[in-house]
Amino acid sequence: MRWFAVAAIVSLSREPINDFRLCGGLAHAEVQLSVCFFTGWRPKLGAMTSEAIAKALPFSVLPGDGLAADKRRAARHLYWQGWKVTTIAAYIEEPRSTVQGWKDAEEWDKAQPVDRVEAVIETRMAQLVMKDNKTGGDFKEIDLLGRQIERLARVHKYEKTGKESDLNPAINRRNDKPKKQPERNHFDDNEHQQLLDCFAGSLFGYQKTWRAMHDQRTRFILKSRQIGATWYFAREALADALETGRNQIFLSASKAQAHIFKQYIIAFAKEACGVELSGDPIVLSNGATLYFLGTNALTAQGYHGNFYFDECFWTRKFDELNKVASGMAMHKHWRKTYFSTPSSIQHPAYALWSGDRYNRKRAKADRIKLDLSHTHLAGGFTGEDKIWRQIVTILDAMHGGCNLFDIEELRHEYSPEEFANLLMCGFMDDTFSIFPLTELQACMVDSWEAWADVHQLAMRPFGYRPVWVGYDPSRSGDSARLVVLAPPAVPGGKFRVLETVQFRGLDYEAQADAIKKITERYNVAHIGIDTTGMGRGVYEMVSKFFPAAKAINYSVEVKTMLVLKAKNIISKGRLEFDNGATGIDLAQAFMSIKRTLTASGSQATYTAGRTEQTGHADLAWACMHALDNEPLEGMTSTNQSSMEIF
Repeated sequence: MRWFAVAAIVSLSREPINDFRLCGGLAHAEVQLSVCFFTGWRPKLGAMTSEAIAKALPFSVLPGDGLAADKRRAARHLYWQGWKVTTIAAYIEEPRSTVQGWKDAEEWDKAQPVDRVEAVIETRMAQLVMKDNKTGGDFKEIDLLGRQIERLARVHKYEKTGKESDLNPAINRRNDKPKKQPERNHFDDNEHQQLLDCFAGSLFGYQKTWRAMHDQRTRFILKSRQIGATWYFAREALADALETGRNQIFLSASKAQAHIFKQYIIAFAKEACGVELSGDPIVLSNGATLYFLGTNALTAQGYHGNFYFDECFWTRKFDELNKVASGMAMHKHWRKTYFSTPSSIQHPAYALWSGDRYNRKRAKADRIKLDLSHTHLAGGFTGEDKIWRQIVTILDAMHGGCNLFDIEELRHEYSPEEFANLLMCGFMDDTFSIFPLTELQACMVDSWEAWADVHQLAMRPFGYRPVWVGYDPSRSGDSARLVVLAPPAVPGGKFRVLETVQFRGLDYEAQADAIKKITERYNVAHIGIDTTGMGRGVYEMVSKFFPAAKAINYSVEVKTMLVLKAKNIISKGRLEFDNGATGIDLAQAFMSIKRTLTASGSQATYTAGRTEQTGHADLAWACMHALDNEPLEGMTSTNQSSMEIF
């Protein structure tokens, strides 16, 4: 402030300023010298005339010129500038007690900075407005002071409301504009290219063949287990959705299996370019939608896009699902992809694979005969029905660069029949199976949809309701299996396979410890253990923490009772298991059990190639060990009660 700067300049100069007009030339020093007041410098009144000081004040009334109110106001301004009461009294020629009285009555010390500034601005504005001959500088100053008064008014409003917009009106104008939401599931050009580069650099040889054939209208791939087909097609679908904007539809035997696609896609986007995908379905910013459907695809007739049918050879109601799926991809620019491990030649999907479906209702001369041999289809071939077919065995995968398998170990673990089915893409003929696929398919359900009372991700998936556990031990080269079974709540009700566990490479103590952990997650009411071989050691360890464990000593009679009991339950549709990966394993295990004769030829028995070297049907035997807890009449402690009346 001008008057403040004058006082500071006078104090620093230590010399009288006889002509106050000289101060105008020192205006540029006001900012630098204003700090002098706060550091203790005070003006020396004796060096200046009263007229010179009066010109520096923001008011026109000089001391002694009139009203006490003007002197009081002048004294207040001077006090707020840092003048002492005694100095002010001497300057305005009033007793010190008078000035002190004004100070105490008006509480000058309690005035807020904004109030002090406002009073000075008000006084200066009045002085300029009342000036007769105004200069251009006066008008500029009036405009400046007017803006400051407006700003102070906003400060006072903010003190009452606390709204930041009262201080800065631009906030309201900014908020009035529609906010641009960040695009969800968006890939920019750079991220898109990163994803494509990551995709191309991660493929094995047989997957590169699939990539080269991605424009085929229909693909049907018969494959070995665990060669990365679901992983690959999840990536292919995301890449296609980004490139073309086409919808992608994933069909599986169960909702849980379909969501494996979703997990692969989310992980791929995160890994390749750091994009976080979300939603179910996933809707990309370019409009492409990724649907993940289980058996609920029967109600999804309004969808359209490329579809991928996972494990189609193990799906219930294949013809119905395929009819709906084909409708989704009816337009010529949509693509259809079927891929699966083989099941039984009696499965409805086999008719599509073999060409029998194409030959239906066609004249004999128009029918086709396809060569379905591995030799012919190893590299892929488009048949007369316009379907591109390929067979990829585990050996083909190894030759294509997949180094994830130890073939000799797998040959040791699986029986020849099971090795041929699971890994070499050979179909099973369940004609002689005790448990044909048609019966087992009636047991397959979408657990996510059908079992509302089961929560697999919870600490206790089945709460405190009782469960039965069946365990089949490991042998040399074998893997041990465990099945958790929910018994029926009513007589004649359904059993449900809640969980399956595989133990590989563990000694009997480690296997017993794993069973103990199962008893901590479930309310276990029964444990059936095969005590043959290593099973004896596991049984003894389990008996220490679960004395009610039941030992099952295998013989021809015992094995027959186990199979017949399971046959009765399955044929009546009283067993349910998820139609996903674990359900497929269980179905394969049951299908491999056949009726044979003993070595003497005198008795019939049931085997699954179960020797010291093979034993993949262990999952079925473990399930039967749990089912064995139900008596033949079907009544158990969990589904019956009694009451005595006296």
